[in-house]
Amino acid sequence: MRLKRHLKLERTLRTIDIAPLIDVVFLLLIFFMLTSSFIFQPGIKVNLPRAITSEMLSEENAVISITAENLIYYRQKLVTIKELSSLLKGIASARLPVLIKSDRKASLGRIVVVWDICRQEGVQQVNIATTQTID
Repeated sequence: MRLKRHLKLERTLRTIDIAPLIDVVFLLLIFFMLTSSFIFQPGIKVNLPRAITSEMLSEENAVISITAENLIYYRQKLVTIKELSSLLKGIASARLPVLIKSDRKASLGRIVVVWDICRQEGVQQVNIATTQTID
């Protein structure tokens, strides 16, 4: 009888129960999926130009986007030049800086037109968004 107990104990030690291991792996997977931060910038797809001397802006900006097709967006809404002019009057009265996000393939003329409208309506600070390159 004593011999049978030892055999039974050896058989149970030979097989490893992997269910708890799988549970731990799934818990770790769920933990890392929930705690990792994914930063998505919603909005219009714009390939920003690169600049070595770019700086980070920390204050709230009114963002105007210009796509490669020379379409103008304000707060992810397509606007015309006249609508943009009236919107910029409100921005100027609130003393908000304007950030122009222009695609690399957008025409320089369209960017200058938007910049001039900002200056005409009294916007004090106009910035152009770029991607910082590292040398």
